[in-house]
Amino acid sequence: MEQIEQDKLQKLLQIIGPYPSTSVVHFSDGELELSEAIYDYCHARAYDYQLNATEKGFCESAQRRFEGREGIRIIDFFLKRPKYLIQGKTYEFLFVTMEIPEEQRGEFLAKAHEIIRNSGNILLFVPRGNDKERWEWEKLLEENYFVATNTIDDLFGHYDLIISKKMHGWGDK
Repeated sequence: MEQIEQDKLQKLLQIIGPYPSTSVVHFSDGELELSEAIYDYCHARAYDYQLNATEKGFCESAQRRFEGREGIRIIDFFLKRPKYLIQGKTYEFLFVTMEIPEEQRGEFLAKAHEIIRNSGNILLFVPRGNDKERWEWEKLLEENYFVATNTIDDLFGHYDLIISKKMHGWGDK
């Protein structure tokens, strides 16, 4: 993953409202500085932060970096696991800063839908200017009961940001 500008990330993180008991989950395969910035933001506000590390080496690096810190849970996460729901935990914000193989995207969104609270948001970082990938994600989001999808294409140098919302009662099984 290319470097994400920290000042712009801080602006983005402000979308997380000042509500108690807010939970954030982050799917990542690298970039400890990004995880650190999200952690710092969440920790300063007493939000729950879970880092789902999908690469073994990244998970080990993250565990060393955050050792002894409160307010973070690091999971050695297997993307193809049958369900993403862990002990009934649900999240208001789900960040995805990793490349998800095209053939796994629909399945990922279906599982992600289950762990996002009603009216929660998913934030996908996709390569900047890759309209084909962006349109594919937007179509998959709609098929998996996410609505109000928007793209921010001028915030980060290397990424477009797709934000979509899980609406109450939509697609509940």
